[in-house]
Amino acid sequence: MTSYGSSSAASSGSRTNGLAIASLCCGIVGLFLLNIVLGPLAIVFGVIARRQASVKNGGGMATAGIVLGVIDVVLWLVLLAVAASNGGMSWYVGG
Repeated sequence: MTSYGSSSAASSGSRTNGLAIASLCCGIVGLFLLNIVLGPLAIVFGVIARRQASVKNGGGMATAGIVLGVIDVVLWLVLLAVAASNGGMSWYVGG
């Protein structure tokens, strides 16, 4: 019998690391918005979460966050290279 306010997941010890979730969320959102900011955050949160958690307690999510963070940074570098090769903001027609 569990007491009021406690869940069976918390009492069984299978809690997911919050930093692993943050890493995964930053990695996913970073694919679409602010990838140069959220990519490194996803990497840092993922590395810290991997050190804190075992594989069954969020290690997979932390690894996915690290991978997505690296993809975010590479995507930003590719977009920067494309913009530089096209003359920066030459597409902008200001008046």
